[in-house]
Amino acid sequence: MGKKVFVIDMAICNGCYACQFVCKDEHVGNDWTPIAKPEPEIGQFWMKLDEKVHGTVPKVKVSYRPHLCMHCDNAACIKACPVNDAIYKRDDGLVIVDPLKCTGCRNCVDSCPYSAIYFNEDLNIAQKCTGCAHLIDNGWSEPRCADACPTLAIRFLDEDDVGELIAGADVWMPEIKDELQPRVYYLNLPKKFIAGTIFDPDADEVIIGAECVLSEIGGDRKYTVSTDNYGDFWFKDIADGKFRLEINSNGKLRVFDDLDTTKADINLGDIPFS
Repeated sequence: MGKKVFVIDMAICNGCYACQFVCKDEHVGNDWTPIAKPEPEIGQFWMKLDEKVHGTVPKVKVSYRPHLCMHCDNAACIKACPVNDAIYKRDDGLVIVDPLKCTGCRNCVDSCPYSAIYFNEDLNIAQKCTGCAHLIDNGWSEPRCADACPTLAIRFLDEDDVGELIAGADVWMPEIKDELQPRVYYLNLPKKFIAGTIFDPDADEVIIGAECVLSEIGGDRKYTVSTDNYGDFWFKDIADGKFRLEINSNGKLRVFDDLDTTKADINLGDIPFS
């Protein structure tokens, strides 16, 4: 068997939580030793759907991101474990915490930068997503989360078959990608946006067709949009950085400097032109 990767397309994830539900269904109350002991009913989410609200009312977007063990090729948890083979990587790329060899030292829990490893106090072992290795070993082609996804947002694929696809994908926490080499790839991870509404307070009307130019400060990136029939402008999928926004309507100019998308999306709200 070749190495597998998870490919998750956030553009088609609709937030149904099926992945999270079926993961619980598969592992809560079920003993899959030597792959995994039962997952607690509460307190652990080996597959967790993270919901994030971007922006502020009324310029708001919601995204959903399935979060699981990244099954890293150079896993920090394996390096942190003091017991030989208590955490190991399979030939198919899945990383497993052996419930029979784990001594409960918690080193792996503390070492995982993705917060994907949990500690079971009752069993005194670390636990996490196994990629449903017990099912894969018994003829399943994919874990329960991928099998249950109604939009095919979660896929479990042969790495050799998806080279071009994952070449353009992102990973979670890209700053440690080269160090840990995660095997979960995200398509269409939402980037930041800058938005607002332009209106004429004297006419008590929104302004349609105003030119909005966003320029990266100290960089080459430049974006241009016009306000729509609601007076709204949206600069979507903006990279992190600092920007200057110029809004021109009927010869009148408004400028916003030092718009910083590093930490959050930006809603400039209602902008009067008179």
